[in-house]
Amino acid sequence: MPNTKQPKDLFLGIDIGGTKCAVVLGDRDFKIYEKVTFPTRTSERGWREVLEEFKTHALTFVEKYGRDRLERTGISCGGPLDSKKGMIYSPPNLSGWDAVPVTGFFEKALGVPAALQNDANASALAEWMLGAGKGTQNMIFLTFGTGMGSGLILNGRLYAGTNDLGGEVGHVRMAENGPTGFNKAGSFEGFCSGGGIAQLAKKMIREKWEQGGHVGFCAGKDDLEKVTAKTVFEAAQEGDTLALEIVRISAEYLGKGLAVLIDILNPECIVIGSIYARNEALFKPHMMKMLKKEAIPAALEVCRIVPAKLGDTIGDYAALSVAVNE
Repeated sequence: MPNTKQPKDLFLGIDIGGTKCAVVLGDRDFKIYEKVTFPTRTSERGWREVLEEFKTHALTFVEKYGRDRLERTGISCGGPLDSKKGMIYSPPNLSGWDAVPVTGFFEKALGVPAALQNDANASALAEWMLGAGKGTQNMIFLTFGTGMGSGLILNGRLYAGTNDLGGEVGHVRMAENGPTGFNKAGSFEGFCSGGGIAQLAKKMIREKWEQGGHVGFCAGKDDLEKVTAKTVFEAAQEGDTLALEIVRISAEYLGKGLAVLIDILNPECIVIGSIYARNEALFKPHMMKMLKKEAIPAALEVCRIVPAKLGDTIGDYAALSVAVNE
């Protein structure tokens, strides 16, 4: 029997990932009533089968709580995509998902409007609506995870750009040479992402060996390919000199990149996730030193730079935020 005490307006969040998917049912205050996760299994099935599994779970939830309570569906997925047309266009982690009419599918299946955003924009909405940026009018969200994605909240609204490419700060070139991210050597993503930091670490380890030095967190060539950003930060926490130098380089480029964003957008708050959020104490001194050198002082003074608040739950709230925000 449906619970008559449930709120009038319910929202569905659809989180489409390359490895894992999730469906959440919640209200406009972001209380989650139901959640289910399942593997995407893109190597075994096409997008239609995956969307049908989403549909099955979604219908189970709305039948339990009452179809008349459902107001809207929000969809979060990696780009490229067209949020206006509700189409997904071949994300790197979703092989074969080309020209997928995802909003149309869910509108037909559930009988309510659906909205689509890329995962960085959806995460920005979540951190703005209930996370570290709550209460601000101008906020920047940076993922700082495997890559460097971002979402922009400007004048109290999500800014996605003309064709959903607004805020692609990871593509900005920070140096002529450097680790590659976003298919560009020396990019912001190259210096400030898990993949880029691993590249930088391997290069600096090789240089150290060529000079006859020893690297405590990488004993030999067999260990080199196993080096990740996590390896570097664990060693840095233990005081390893080379690891701390790698962190310093990344942190300084983070400061340079943030200075550009602050000078152009004059935000109240910059929220940074994943790697930064877990290692703020290592990053912050070098980042702030560079910011004080590069950013307009009056703009820096009014901008808080804080770690993301939602942590591993952000995917759930991101998709729900897309639904609630429309």
